[in-house]
Amino acid sequence: MRRENQSSMSEFLLLGLPIQTEQQGIFFALFLGMYLTTVLGNLLIILLIRLDPRLHTPMYFFLSHLAFSDVCFSSVTVPKMLTNMQTQDQSISYAGCIAQMYFFIFFTVLDDFLLTSMAYDRYVAICHPLHYTTIMREGLCTLLVTVSWILSSANALCHTLLLTQLSFCADTIPHFFCDFGALLSLSCSDTSFNELLLFTVGLAVITLPLTSILVSYGHIGATILKIPSTKGICKALSTCGSHLSVVSLYYGTIIGLYFVPSSSTSSSKDIISSVMYTVVTPLLNPFIYSLRNRDMKGALEKLFHKAAVLSQ
Repeated sequence: MRRENQSSMSEFLLLGLPIQTEQQGIFFALFLGMYLTTVLGNLLIILLIRLDPRLHTPMYFFLSHLAFSDVCFSSVTVPKMLTNMQTQDQSISYAGCIAQMYFFIFFTVLDDFLLTSMAYDRYVAICHPLHYTTIMREGLCTLLVTVSWILSSANALCHTLLLTQLSFCADTIPHFFCDFGALLSLSCSDTSFNELLLFTVGLAVITLPLTSILVSYGHIGATILKIPSTKGICKALSTCGSHLSVVSLYYGTIIGLYFVPSSSTSSSKDIISSVMYTVVTPLLNPFIYSLRNRDMKGALEKLFHKAAVLSQ
């Protein structure tokens, strides 16, 4: 132990990934490639939505914010992990650790709310197509995104401010980033209120949006079953297939990480689950939306065609 309490705590030690020293180079190259692909893929989505007028719709407005959130979310943890792997310096300052935890919570919750807004957009588009432009007007879309950012910030700030009031008896975090639960386990203060708030608020920001998404898709499913033609059903499914894939990936990993009980000896499994959630999920989102979405593929082909013409 390097420090006795929070007032004199200047840094923590991140133990990082449970990999052998001789494998560090391979994993560094792997995670660097995944991170760069995540950043470039999501920035490409934002660029396509910005440049193609056909994508100036509520669904892609939400998607552009989701892509930006994924870039930031991945950047909260991966660059520090890569730096630690390359330099073998596992330390992170107290302020840096608190900031990392804040932004990790912030962008986690923001993704949650954005996916819920996108589900509502799909519900209106399929169940109330004649009133879609009236309901999903620009003002409502802006309001949904603004509220998502504000609620995410308030939630992260609440947990962060309460954490700064704790004293710490140890400085070694058995993780590759400053996980909130791991930090609580290092505290020698009474963390019962923090744990209660984490459980209640965390449960609310996961289950309430998930319930809203499930209800939306329940109505969507009921509406699709009423469509007489197979072509109409396929068209309806194509409008929400990409979003449903991302929702399944997002909630599948987060439920596996935070809601499936794990034994005290399964810290390595928890870290692997965290890698899936923080590295793999943001990486796959651009591929899901580019490969399963005809509008995005059309915009991408249009961009490549313009680039080919300009290069000649």
